[in-house]
Amino acid sequence: MKKVLFVCGQNEMRSPTAERVFSGRKDVEVASAGLNHDAPQPVTPDLLAWADVICVMEKAHLVRMRRRFRKHLNRQRLVCLNIPDLYGYMDPPLVELLEAKVPRYLGLDR
Repeated sequence: MKKVLFVCGQNEMRSPTAERVFSGRKDVEVASAGLNHDAPQPVTPDLLAWADVICVMEKAHLVRMRRRFRKHLNRQRLVCLNIPDLYGYMDPPLVELLEAKVPRYLGLDR
């Protein structure tokens, strides 16, 4: 079973939406976190060690992850979903984007 960590800046809209959308699946375990220090669930070395795949929402998140957590990113696959910060929690267009993009990166059936 793949363990997937969804990451955005604040962990309030996009990454928690992704966690919720994929949490009911039997073929993945999911969690979410934010890169900002004041995020409800910040990215930690323990979360990174847990994850097999890390899905970030924007290229800026990719850069920040590599800069801040370089020594903790050894074996995980790091994926950028290219989803801008335009959506609220569980917005239908965000859910559609996640359902369209994420399965191909994880080798999942829709």
